[in-house]
Amino acid sequence: MAITAAQVKELREMTGAGMMDAKKALVETDGDMEAAIDWLRTKGLAKAAKKAGRTAAEGLVAVKVEGGVGVAVEVNAETDFVAKNAEFQTMVADIATAALGVDSVEALAEAPIGGKPVSEVITDKIAKIGENMSLRRMAKIEGDVVATYVHNAAGDGMGQIGVLVALKGGDEAFGKQVAMHVAAASPAALNEGDLDPAAIEKERQVQIDIARESGKPEAVIEKMIEGRMKKYLAEVTLTGQQFVINPDITVAQAAKEAGAEILGFIRMQVGEGIEKKEEDFAAEVAKAAQG
Repeated sequence: MAITAAQVKELREMTGAGMMDAKKALVETDGDMEAAIDWLRTKGLAKAAKKAGRTAAEGLVAVKVEGGVGVAVEVNAETDFVAKNAEFQTMVADIATAALGVDSVEALAEAPIGGKPVSEVITDKIAKIGENMSLRRMAKIEGDVVATYVHNAAGDGMGQIGVLVALKGGDEAFGKQVAMHVAAASPAALNEGDLDPAAIEKERQVQIDIARESGKPEAVIEKMIEGRMKKYLAEVTLTGQQFVINPDITVAQAAKEAGAEILGFIRMQVGEGIEKKEEDFAAEVAKAAQG
């Protein structure tokens, strides 16, 4: 019988298997989804299938730059033990290299590493190491200069936080200083124009409510709101923040002095936004020992 792309997609989501493995399993079992899952398990993908539902909130962010193009990728695993695993680190580095040639995480999942799609490489590693893993996201940036900084590095170009900063003019040394600033200060956007208008309006409403609680005249309230919004924008935008290297000036002023224009930045931190169940250290070790 003919196997549809929708069936292959469903089986991949259920098992974590690679695209070609999922398709072959469905062909071998005449499209029977349950039988296809069993077929994958008998072919050595049982671990990947069983672990696909477990939360993967640890792992690594890797950054790589080539010819004015920089990429950051996040590959997750269940525990930080795996982040220290040499095989896992090699895989993440290979995925970052592959990311230079694509423009989306979906395309990256299908990009080849050693003749196999990234998705299958990850599935194979799940089966071998015994933890659920996932390719979560990637981001790309371009500039005359693209500088990087990795915080809590676990290996070359990878760690818990990865930052890329793109410049027009300036040099890599200044770019790295800005990247270190981004890692520490975690700005929400490059400048006011890049902020979500809804976020600005929400903050304005909060400040209006706070100011009116003071009971002061409306003219005074307006000035209070204006001052507080100016402070808010300075705190959440990269160009408005006080430069961590020299707090006497803003990042925008530092860029001007360096003869650079900051075109954009990427800050990626392992596991941000993922809900994970807290476990004590003993439980984590016991789980790792069980495979």
